[in-house]
Amino acid sequence: MRTDPPRAAVIGAGPSGFYTAEQLLAAGFEVDLIDALPTPYGLVRAGVAPDHAKIKSVTRMYARIAARPGLRFFGGVEFGRDITRDELLDRFHAVVYAVGAADDNRLGIPGEDRPGSHPATEFVAWYNGHPDFADHGFGLSARRAVVIGHGNVALDVARMLVSDPAELARTDIADHALRALVRSAVREVVVLGRRGPAQAAFTHPELRELGELSRADVLVDPAEAEPDAHSAAWLASGAAGPTARRNVETLREYARRAPAGKTHRVVLRFARSPVEILGGADGSVSGLRIMRNRIEAGADGRPRAVPTGEEEVIGCGLVLRSIGYRGRPLPGVPFDGHRGVIRNAGGRVLGADGAPSPGEYAVGWIKRGPSGVIGTNRKDAADTVARIAEDAAAGALNSPGRPDAGEVAAWLAGRVPGLVRWDGWEAIDRHEIGLGTPLGRPRVKLVRRSELVGVAHGEPGVQTG
Repeated sequence: MRTDPPRAAVIGAGPSGFYTAEQLLAAGFEVDLIDALPTPYGLVRAGVAPDHAKIKSVTRMYARIAARPGLRFFGGVEFGRDITRDELLDRFHAVVYAVGAADDNRLGIPGEDRPGSHPATEFVAWYNGHPDFADHGFGLSARRAVVIGHGNVALDVARMLVSDPAELARTDIADHALRALVRSAVREVVVLGRRGPAQAAFTHPELRELGELSRADVLVDPAEAEPDAHSAAWLASGAAGPTARRNVETLREYARRAPAGKTHRVVLRFARSPVEILGGADGSVSGLRIMRNRIEAGADGRPRAVPTGEEEVIGCGLVLRSIGYRGRPLPGVPFDGHRGVIRNAGGRVLGADGAPSPGEYAVGWIKRGPSGVIGTNRKDAADTVARIAEDAAAGALNSPGRPDAGEVAAWLAGRVPGLVRWDGWEAIDRHEIGLGTPLGRPRVKLVRRSELVGVAHGEPGVQTG
């Protein structure tokens, strides 16, 4: 009978990965937390807006989890390139995929791939200093940008485009993005969505925050701020929920505001769908053709957008698409291409025959799809770990051939010469904070993998990007 604790690999060191690791430790597992980046925290580091420091403070809790006995961090290890599914199953009793939803949904309209049209997630990764996006360029020479989508990410990117760089300079925004935003010519950002104000997916604090920008007015057409008859009935029934009601109240307030004559503005538009991204003589974005929608009650009673045939063109030089996300297939791991998630039931990965694959699990967005906030992942992780505990009790985990912890560490170090352990991340953390402190900033991020690995391994003369 085995007396050593079972060992689990968690692939992805974002919120889902940390919550899963925490609960696996409590269930008696040893855990190796493996991430493709040299840094932990996933979207908390590379996705949360720089001016949302309070949200980022959740990393203090993750650091406490990382300090617990039985947990090890291995950064800079890419699944499918450095390690494979079969190799993990040969070394761990449980493998948990916590890789999030890396791909954007597409609009499926002509001109979507023109220069100047980008997924919003690339813009977010760029201003947050993700190493894979540090060299991306965006059309910030345009006077008007359009953000397609009515969720929090859409509001984040709109806010970044019109925020005062002097205020952003007090955050951990990437230096290359700050320099570009200082030079930016963008003065107006139009944020549009296909449904009405009652169906917008903004959280209310995020929508309220937009109205507090120091140098940007928020404009809403009073006619567009009023819900249609179907939406009004939906709101009155209570089915829409309290956030929708508060959002509509705030949008009405914005519609009543007289512009203060600020240098920048954000225009919120509703019941508009993109039809085509137009191009100029050089092929780059010159405008967006949109169609007006009307809101009708669907078969389920929920309001839905129906095109009216009435079109208009918004001139712009930058389009950022923020219409949702989907998971990216992992080599060899069963995947549901329709839903954009790993094929699973309650977190148990399902094989081609529909039966659970012993010792394989999914958690977070790659399990359930892109929904919820950071805290949602804690309950989701508890659900998956409960399945793992059930399988452990039933003797239904994977049976690895080489589970020795020391052998696993040597194997990873051999595969990844620049492997970053937790003490290496702590060195990066201290270095970035040290760069930021004299400037009154929380940190200055390193944005090159070579810089990050160099600091982690104590190499002298590392330059910031």
